[in-house]
Amino acid sequence: MPRACPFSAPTEYADLRSEGAASRVVLPTGRHAWVVTGYSDVRALLADRRVSADVRHPNFPALTEGEQEVGARIRPFIRMDPPEHTAHRRMLLPEMTVRKARAMRRAVQRIADERVDELLRHGPPVDLLPQYAHTVSSTVMCEMIGVRRADPFFRRITGALGSQQIGGGASDASSATEGLDALFEVFDDLVTERERDLGDDLLSQLIADQLHTGAVTRDDLLATVAITVVAGRETTTNMIGLSVLALLDDDRRLWKQLDADPTLMPAAVEELLRALSVGDSIALRTVTEDITIGDVVIPAGDGVIPLLAGANHDPAVFPEPSVIDFQREGRTHIGFGYGVHQCVGQNLARVELQIALGTLIDRVPGMRLDTALSDIAFKHDGIAYGPVRVPVTW
Repeated sequence: MPRACPFSAPTEYADLRSEGAASRVVLPTGRHAWVVTGYSDVRALLADRRVSADVRHPNFPALTEGEQEVGARIRPFIRMDPPEHTAHRRMLLPEMTVRKARAMRRAVQRIADERVDELLRHGPPVDLLPQYAHTVSSTVMCEMIGVRRADPFFRRITGALGSQQIGGGASDASSATEGLDALFEVFDDLVTERERDLGDDLLSQLIADQLHTGAVTRDDLLATVAITVVAGRETTTNMIGLSVLALLDDDRRLWKQLDADPTLMPAAVEELLRALSVGDSIALRTVTEDITIGDVVIPAGDGVIPLLAGANHDPAVFPEPSVIDFQREGRTHIGFGYGVHQCVGQNLARVELQIALGTLIDRVPGMRLDTALSDIAFKHDGIAYGPVRVPVTW
């Protein structure tokens, strides 16, 4: 469902919510599934052990053709259930703590400053999506696994990431498989090289603690690293781009607030994560037993999609949910999901968003949109929701 306002949930979500706790829908693949939009119901589903993330279920609610087939082949840990999921997630947790994210602040700040240096050197107008958001997020994810921009593997990784459609409405089984195979080949070569000289980066730790101990296979390692890099890059790129558009909209009202009071930035990022909910339909699930949601019974075996944007725009929990309010108090958003599958990289994502947005406001205070918001297209069928371009000037 396309968004009428790019900074809010689709208006149809309110209609669905008024019809009942769960609604049966037809997916783009022609398959039927249930969607849930209420905050409490979405949280309950995401924490329910009778709700499976395993992509191999016959009625898994894939949103695009080939998505289920590719997922079943590579088995990303976000499409697994415990105890498999637990074992793979535990691989990453020691490197994804709040402390580790704080330790990366200096590196993220350097990356953002380098990109702004280039923007200022070349001057406006620019498309901020490829020239800032994409580059910052890609560089952060690469440095997390020990690959700096000067490393030949940096170009190989970013080239593989951009060469094919991996997921989203423009993807199919063939393009996704080709893209992932190219990415796996690069990471396979990188692991071989890294084994000769282990460092203190995430990939080195996974090789030493997981691969060399026999805890995981090489294919498991490659799948975990690949999904971590792809997911981190895709979601953060879109969050940076969409956040900039939101800050610059309405005569730069929100931009001016942060410029006047930079201490608002942590709260601003949380509110933007809630309002924008770029990972709205990532949480694809199948129920393994009959489950009652409100007055609706979802039969065992049916697909269900807890809509994160629906939950984050539930007016019973977030009054005037379409209003972006940096002073908002009350319940926490679930933009990173909830339960055992809650985003493992959320601590780093928060740091990255705070620095990426704060650096633009500090160093390019006169930034403004270079076109009308109505002229900007949005990816309504991507892995993560976001703009196609972010044209700015100053």
